[in-house]
Amino acid sequence: MSWLGLMQSQLFDRPNSLSCDPHPMIFRFFLLMLLSIISPAHAKGSFTGTVSHVTDGDTLWVVPDAGGSARKLRIDGIDAPEICQAGGETSREVLVQKALHQRVLVVVRRHDVYGRGLARIQLNGSDLGGQMVRMGQAWSYRWRRDAGPYASEETVARQSRLGLFANNQPELPRDFRKRHGSCHIPK
Repeated sequence: MSWLGLMQSQLFDRPNSLSCDPHPMIFRFFLLMLLSIISPAHAKGSFTGTVSHVTDGDTLWVVPDAGGSARKLRIDGIDAPEICQAGGETSREVLVQKALHQRVLVVVRRHDVYGRGLARIQLNGSDLGGQMVRMGQAWSYRWRRDAGPYASEETVARQSRLGLFANNQPELPRDFRKRHGSCHIPK
């Protein structure tokens, strides 16, 4: 039995176990809500699996080795061009060539507002996000004044004029989305 199941059975299978609480049902409801928030479905974690689909230059699907359905993941720390943006198809194709049908190690760090796991992904012992930025297929994800986790890889790609950086002023995906909205691939 999982630790979550054990906690639930301790709290809900013994009606007198919380008799000191004047409102046991309310307490149990809030405790159940808390447990559901921190349950494994929402927890950070790592797993190995096989890349089954690549949506764009920073989003892919991984089928866990342990079983279950494919998980939609965004590579944490990078921002690839939108699929309908200049360089978007090329960025996606590079990620397809590198990762599709490959076994990877996934470390989910958090989830975004769309429910995707934001993950660091290792391919053959190398950081996939770093590889994409180093090849000029994505930017290091910027936040306010922070140049992001792959700033040094981006600097090298810019200096070497690789990929997106062959253009003197490639447009950041964030700016592209502000002007045009996001792109959606019909399935």
